Amino acid sequence: MLEFVEFDVEDAVAWRISGKVTKEDMQLALEALRQKISAHGKVSVYQEIEGFSGVEFDAIMGKMQFLSEFGVSLFKRIAVVTDKKWVQHIISWEDKVFRDIDMRAFGTEDRDRAFNFLAYGDDPDASSAVD
Repeated sequence: MLEFVEFDVEDAVAWRISGKVTKEDMQLALEALRQKISAHGKVSVYQEIEGFSGVEFDAIMGKMQFLSEFGVSLFKRIAVVTDKKWVQHIISWEDKVFRDIDMRAFGTEDRDRAFNFLAYGDDPDASSAVD
């Protein structure tokens, strides 16, 4: 399930994930991204993961189609907030692979840092996000 989160950064889309991500969830997220891309060119993403039990195949295919259409260079910053250490490690790895996107993982106690990072690109304590 995907639920949008109120967020004050104009070029950002924010959502919370719990349970399984469906094709319909992904369509909503991708449509929100398309609207922000249309308005701002580059977008930032705030993603909060409360619980995660998988992604439907059609949702993955929708995301892959979106990325083939727009590429990854449209992303400015991505902040992922979760207490799942394995997700934090994946984000840390992805930040190294996708050098043009500034990605950071934050613990659930650091939501304010994640918002600050997306709004200003500043996070002096980022190295402590993944232990």
